[in-house]
Formats: sequence, structure tokens, C-alpha cells
Amino acid sequence: MTDNVSLPAQVRQLLETAPRETLPLTYQQLAEVLGLQPPRTIQRVAQALESTMREDALHGRPFIAALVVSRRGEGLPAQGFFDLAVELGRFPAEPARQAEAWREEVERVLAAMT
Repeated sequence: MTDNVSLPAQVRQLLETAPRETLPLTYQQLAEVLGLQPPRTIQRVAQALESTMREDALHGRPFIAALVVSRRGEGLPAQGFFDLAVELGRFPAEPARQAEAWREEVERVLAAMT
């Protein structure tokens, strides 16, 4: 991807234009598509996603970062996604309710992209 565009902007553009059947992407898949090289590849992806979350919260949009998940666990985003979503006042603080909130957020993102 181009160097003159910020990483969060590249992430947003990639997710907005990704074919629906490829979503959600894993953090690793996103890093590969972006052409990121070690070190700290996944950390840079996570920071870019957090930046998009702050921007989306500011503008009242669904979190496009919801379209990126961890390859570990149950196909959910990493804990940092949920922590920031709670901090931004968009997700419930109770962990038991967060997976459902995430699924609803994915639906909102996909609906906004059509």
C-alpha cells in the first residue's frame, strides 16, 4: 500500500473494499495484505485499528475494526478491541455481554457498507 497514506487510513480503505466473503480478516491477514514487515507487525495493526475505533466513535459510526479477529480463541477480536470499545462507551463492561455486542457491531458495519 502507499506510504503517503497513514496506516489507519490504509486499514479503513482495505476493510471497506474487501469482498464480504473474505470478512472477517485476522490481524495476521490484514498485516500481510498491508505488506507490513516485522518487527511489531501485529502491534502496528492493533494500533491502527484502535485509531479507527476512536475516529468511528467520534463520528458516530460503527467500529470498522470489528471486522478483524484473532486467529486464536473463538473468532473474536483481541481483548484490546473490547477494552477500547468499553472505554469509548460503546460496549457493555460485562464480559459476558461483549461477544454479542461485537456480533451486533459487525452487522452494523456491514449494513453501513452497502
